[in-house]
Amino acid sequence: MTAELVRGQNHPLPGTRLEIRVSAGRPVVAGATLGDDRGRVHGVEWVAHPGSPNLPGLEVSKQAAADHRLAVDLGALQDTVHRVSVLLALPVGVEGPATFRALAAPFVAVTGLDGTEIASYTITDLDAESAVVALELYRRQGAWKVRAVGQGYAGGLADMLIDQGLPEARELAAAINEAVAKGLARSVAAPPPRPADGTRVRTASQGQDGHPAPQPDDHPDVPQSRPARQPGDDATLAPADQPGGGPVNYAHPRRQTTAPPPPAPTVPPARPGEHAQPVAGDATGWSMEERLYNQVWGMFEDLARTTAAYRSAVDFADSRMEQELDKVLSDPRSRIGGAGDAARESARAKHADLVARARAALDRDLAQLAAEAEVVEPALPPAYASWSSPAWHAYRAPMEIPMALRLGDLHLPERVELRIPMLVRLPLERGLWIDSGKALTNAFTDPAELRRLAMDTAVAHAARLLAAYPAGEFQVHVIDAAGAAAPSLAPLVEAGVLAGPPATGAAGVADVLGGLTQRVDLVQMAVRGGAADALPPDLDIAEQLLIVNDFPHGFDDRAVTQLRYLADEGPAVGVHLMMVADREDAAAYGPLLDPLWRALLRLTPVPDDHLADPWVGHTWTYDPPVIPSNSQILRQLLDRIAMARRNGGR
Repeated sequence: MTAELVRGQNHPLPGTRLEIRVSAGRPVVAGATLGDDRGRVHGVEWVAHPGSPNLPGLEVSKQAAADHRLAVDLGALQDTVHRVSVLLALPVGVEGPATFRALAAPFVAVTGLDGTEIASYTITDLDAESAVVALELYRRQGAWKVRAVGQGYAGGLADMLIDQGLPEARELAAAINEAVAKGLARSVAAPPPRPADGTRVRTASQGQDGHPAPQPDDHPDVPQSRPARQPGDDATLAPADQPGGGPVNYAHPRRQTTAPPPPAPTVPPARPGEHAQPVAGDATGWSMEERLYNQVWGMFEDLARTTAAYRSAVDFADSRMEQELDKVLSDPRSRIGGAGDAARESARAKHADLVARARAALDRDLAQLAAEAEVVEPALPPAYASWSSPAWHAYRAPMEIPMALRLGDLHLPERVELRIPMLVRLPLERGLWIDSGKALTNAFTDPAELRRLAMDTAVAHAARLLAAYPAGEFQVHVIDAAGAAAPSLAPLVEAGVLAGPPATGAAGVADVLGGLTQRVDLVQMAVRGGAADALPPDLDIAEQLLIVNDFPHGFDDRAVTQLRYLADEGPAVGVHLMMVADREDAAAYGPLLDPLWRALLRLTPVPDDHLADPWVGHTWTYDPPVIPSNSQILRQLLDRIAMARRNGGR
């Protein structure tokens, strides 16, 4: 049975030798790009287009046409290729429509070599775009899947190729348009027009039911485009590192920038229709740590997309049932009697069938992700591991900082027990705000208890940061103007891992802020002037973290200005901020502090729905890291960090 996809939905491919058939009603350009595990195209030799239609495992049409057949042999692709993106674009500089708005919705189908249709997708909601990524074939856990994308670009081929990371995007786009213009005389004629009602006339290779793909017009939660980015911002993971200048470099050390090697095969590939056995580290990368990071990111992306497909399908089923019921009610002859009852029952049955099929597909994908999570979680290194992981019992001070740090977990309501680690890249590019706001209180948490939980959470995050850095290369300062956080800070104080005693009172606040502000100024001047060797010999160039509790108590206007400065300028030169505060307590400052809050990544000491992913806008529930009750792991970890400092890193 053909899978009729909606935007964001995926479907497994039963084989590796395929045809991709395109029907657009008017001549369009068809091509394909090859991408690595992040979807990036490394050069013009990774693009198949009319001017260069053949690549290993891939062949596209040589001219613009209303109908195309693209040949794909996934087994013949290089090991570094993880995605094949199918591109459609309108010819440039010739007579014809300038945007897809003037065309009927393009139809794309993936078929076997015998013409059996595997999956199809009708690309709706195109407007001012002149190029679109129709489908992508991607490798996941050793098996290939197809995903309906439908991402349009008003800037045409050039913008599309730029978004995929191709350095020579504009030059290649111009070459493609020139090749197409020369071949337009041979363009395939458009097929007969479609019926007036807009129904697509299927060819023999299309499905037997004759229905067009579901229209996701009424689904605002399904994205029209997916920005090319790293996981981060207020979603889950931090964006790529931004290196500093000169010898003082606060970027991640010694990271390779060329394409990493693929993982070594450890299990036999899955048979058609089956999922591959999950394997920890089954992603590309230069090390197991990097492979696990990429695998966690892939799990987050898969969970976001399969949930989006399910919600889109349910919305479509709801919309269609409402339309059918409205049609019944609008005809007085069918409102009552057997005919009306039968029509209503038929509409509800169709709705139930669509929802059941969508749920079955979701459950299949969730089961695979759950199985993968069970394999991946025990293999995570300490920086990525939960507090209950045995990895902490074997902790040793690292020789270099890891790629990322775990700050909690994320889940969606469709399967609450499936938790995805929330990793942020190191060094931190944004400060952290542990919200102790009254809005988070509920029947089980009073305001005082919430403030205590917030400070406990900040201490746990600080301990993880200390553990992630080589001994002595990360310093923690604390401002606790009223001294209210002494019980929570006890593990840090007793272990002796703070840069100094917690600062109290207005004088203590001014002293700590003044010292860190001066450090930011000096390092900024040295880096910008290329004179890092001119820094004062007594300046500690280790990364610095400032924990501020109970803001704005003890802060005057000058201190508030310094705090804003540290939040904005500090991360670039290794000074990071962690605020433990209720935003309402600082309401007297009005909009003056809005940039401060926006500069920080908001986290909570209790589970809360406040994070959104960048593709479909899912509201994710954030679960803070929880140390098991009666566990001594935090104090043991801090003692080992202190010992490593005393022993010169050993």
